[in-house]
Parts: sequence; structure tokens; C-alpha cells
Amino acid sequence: MPKTMTAIEIKEFGGPEGLVPATRPVPSPGLDEVLIKVAAAGVNRPDVLQRKGGYAPPPGASDIPGLEISGTVVATGAGVTRYKIGDQLCALVAGGGYAEYCVAPEAQCLDIPDGFDLVRAAALPETFFTVWTNVFDRGHLTGGETFLVHGGASGIGTTAIQLAKAFGARVFTTASTDEKCRAVEKLGAERGINYKTEDFVAVVKELTGGKGVDLILDMVGGDYIQRNISALAVEGRLVYIAFLGGPEATVNFAPMMLKRLTITGSTLRPQSVQAKSEIGERLKAKVWPLLSAGTVKPVMDSTFPLTDAAAAHRRIDDSGHIGKIVLTV
Repeated sequence: MPKTMTAIEIKEFGGPEGLVPATRPVPSPGLDEVLIKVAAAGVNRPDVLQRKGGYAPPPGASDIPGLEISGTVVATGAGVTRYKIGDQLCALVAGGGYAEYCVAPEAQCLDIPDGFDLVRAAALPETFFTVWTNVFDRGHLTGGETFLVHGGASGIGTTAIQLAKAFGARVFTTASTDEKCRAVEKLGAERGINYKTEDFVAVVKELTGGKGVDLILDMVGGDYIQRNISALAVEGRLVYIAFLGGPEATVNFAPMMLKRLTITGSTLRPQSVQAKSEIGERLKAKVWPLLSAGTVKPVMDSTFPLTDAAAAHRRIDDSGHIGKIVLTV
């Protein structure tokens, strides 16, 4: 086992150029943790926010960015019972993923689905944990309901479309170009809505016979907040996972009362290992069989070498991607 490794540090907050390779000590697994030789790491919007100085790691977490990894177990800490040295897995982590080695709580590790290589497996944890807990646990989406997901061409969006469709919902989504709208429709969205040329509120009202949708998953916020409330049906639910357009808006809450709406949201990273473990158990039972069967799959946009993390971040900053961006080690 080497004593040092290459990792990506945030040398200065701001643009992608602030991400630079550095030499760090190889971490040691603690109680109930495994040490993973990283094969690949997913790139996500929270990484971008951390790079810009707006999303500090939780207490005790690594300052190295990266929230999802895949690889091979090379050491185990006390208390580990499920995995052994040599096992391949993917894992949700609170930081440290952009590195050659990373520790993960055993409870946040998942087996590689049948037919998956390690690169595709790295695209699973952060996105699938986020979608499951927000769309199904908090949003209570059920078969036969209508669902609108904003940013349908993102990693979150492409995952949410497929899972909602697999569980019997009618799915609509917004995207920034006609090309992306056609791409999300191929994934199972009934209608891709180009938010630059169409009013998503009017479109979903038309598609639902004037009722509105049962559930909205939003990562935009800002002026979408009031429009989302308008687009919801009676007893509708609105779930927030980010505020790319800002967390503040002037909102008329009267429709919330009149339509008996539920507005909620969550962040995944600060939650306890126990809470994440429980989400993982539901994923293993409900979603991993769909992945192994090929019913649902991560949409892969591009891969970059770990040492070229800055280029990967430029790709996500440009918003031209469809699906997941992954770093390979």
C-alpha cells in the first residue's frame, strides 16, 4: 500500500482552474469503514458549488471534492463485516472521491449491478440516492401520477425520468434545447419542454387537462418557485434539491393553501450514515434489480482523467452535457 496518492485539491475558490492535482497521504479506514482504490468518481453539481466556496464539507469529512466512487476494497476497518479485500463496489461518500484512494462507511457501499463496469457504477450513488429519497420517499410518487422534473438532461434528471417511468408515472421535463428535449423523450419522458421557448406551466396544464402535475422535482428555485406552485395539481407536492436560480423569491402562498400543497426539500451530504444506509437498503431492494435487468441505466455523457478534473468541471459548467460526467483513475 502506498503512503501517498494523487488527489484533486481546490487550490482557490472560483472557476475550474482552481482544481489542481496534489499529493496527499492515503487515508486509513476507521471503525465500520473500508478503504477503496478508486477506479472512477462521479462529477456532480454539489462539487461545483464546493469548488466555488459555497458548500463546505460536513464536520469530519475530507476537503477533497467528490461524493460518489467505484473501485476495489484494499483495506477494512474494525467492525466491517459485509465487504472484504478484493471486493468491487460503488459508494456514496461525504467527500474525498476525487482521489486515487478514498474511505467510505461500509453502510454506504453498494454492490456493482450485474453487467456494469466500474466506470458506469461510479455514476450511480449520488444521483440514485438523491432521486430515490426525494422523488419516492419525500415526494411519494406512485404509479399513475404525473411528474415534472426540471433539468431533465442532467444526471439527476435522466435518472428521475427513468425511475418515475419504471414505477408507472407520466413524466414531463424541462430542458434548455430541442436536442435535449428529444433525448429525454427517448428516455421515457412523455414531453420534453424547452424552457427557453415554452412556458412549462402552460404546457403541463394542457397535458394534464388543466389539473396540473402531482409532483415536481426542482433544482432551480428563484422565479420557478411561484411557477411551480401554479403548475401543481390539488394535493400536489413540490420537492427542492438545489437552487441554481437562487433560494429567494417573492411568493404568493395562497394557492398552497387553496390546493393543499406540500413543499419540502432535502440535502443528502449532511445526513447521518444511518439515514444514508436506510436509503441504500431501499435502493438495493427496489432499484438495483432494475439496473441489473437493464430497465434503468445511467446516461453517460463523458469521462475525463482524474488529473483533468478542471476540464470535467468546464463541461458541467457549460451545461452542454446530457447525463453523467465521470473521472477515471
